[in-house]
Amino acid sequence: MIPENVKKILYEGDKKIATRVAYGEKIAELGETNKDIVVLDCDLSKSTMTSIFAKKFPDRFFNFGIAEANMMSVAAGLAAMGKIPFASTFAVFASKRACDQVSISVAYPRLNVKICATHAGISIGEDGATHQAIEDVSIMRSIPNIVVISPADATETRKAIDKIVEYDGPCYLRLCRGSAPIIFNESYDFEIGRGVKLTEGDKATIVSAGFTTHIAFEAAKKLEEEGIEVDLINMASIKPIDEEMIVDSAKRTGLVITVEDHNIIGGLGSAVCEVLSSKYPTRVIRLGVKDKFGSSGSPEELISAYGFDCGSIIETVKSNI
Repeated sequence: MIPENVKKILYEGDKKIATRVAYGEKIAELGETNKDIVVLDCDLSKSTMTSIFAKKFPDRFFNFGIAEANMMSVAAGLAAMGKIPFASTFAVFASKRACDQVSISVAYPRLNVKICATHAGISIGEDGATHQAIEDVSIMRSIPNIVVISPADATETRKAIDKIVEYDGPCYLRLCRGSAPIIFNESYDFEIGRGVKLTEGDKATIVSAGFTTHIAFEAAKKLEEEGIEVDLINMASIKPIDEEMIVDSAKRTGLVITVEDHNIIGGLGSAVCEVLSSKYPTRVIRLGVKDKFGSSGSPEELISAYGFDCGSIIETVKSNI
């Protein structure tokens, strides 16, 4: 069941926008009024959509070529000088290739760097395993001082960017390549450290973030048609995570299923397990990439093959309640 207060923040329509597109448009918009915003990229501006900012503000855009580690170090220096740097590249490069610089140069001194990484997860499709970031949440979440956010749609992306600009400290924003259905309308208000319950029910709790939220939302609505009502929590703020919402839901349902376009080790599922193991031990089933590398294929083929498509979510709920 969709609560009445949630109905007020849901988008009515079938429009689809990639979160990376929403990101590119939003920082270009903010650049008009906030002169401290600078954008850094590594020869991927047409893919990360920072090209929109570069065209409008060429004197505040810096291209580092294929040198992600150097970009993060420079971003740290710019932050130390009072700028608000948005460092952008593919998630696989931001999290693994530049991990040392992110940890030591950005997170350790807690500098105000916003790492906005696109093309996350296996949902990028045909690019294959080398470009599919399925460990990035685990890496960034384990580094002290970094806020980790995985927005569900274009609206939440824009709202999250507003919040991370206000927040003084390093943030990792996980963005996707492909277009995804818009879930929220402009009255939605994102908060760091807070989840939002999209549906309510006592049969099971589903916790999702990022690209998989629209898939989980579809599954929850189909389950309701069969008389199975579940709590569906969109947990875009993976770190800090909304412990209270997770525990309260688990107490009512007794079964938690996490859904993520990421390795089930170290990501959203692990974060939820950490909360429940210490606060309210509950059975948790993690749907996502089960400790495998990605592969090449269409997003739909891969999501089905790796077992976190709509049908897999529905079957998991039915077979465990």
